[in-house]
Amino acid sequence: MAKTLDLSKTVYELCKEDPQLIEIMKELGFDHITNTASLNTVGRFVTIPKGTVIKSMDLEKIKSEFIKKGYNIIE
Repeated sequence: MAKTLDLSKTVYELCKEDPQLIEIMKELGFDHITNTASLNTVGRFVTIPKGTVIKSMDLEKIKSEFIKKGYNIIE
């Protein structure tokens, strides 16, 4: 069963719903995601699209990696 990744939700909401996302996002370059303080503060207002802008990452590449890991992307 495919998992859903709603890009309109904050990183905090997504990780609370699916804690496995923390490790996946760390692998993709969101290295501060494992810091609980960062997740509980910045993560409450940053979405994955905003995070890719902050970290100068390619959103399409990030979405592609999540799809490879079995996620359906909702935009």
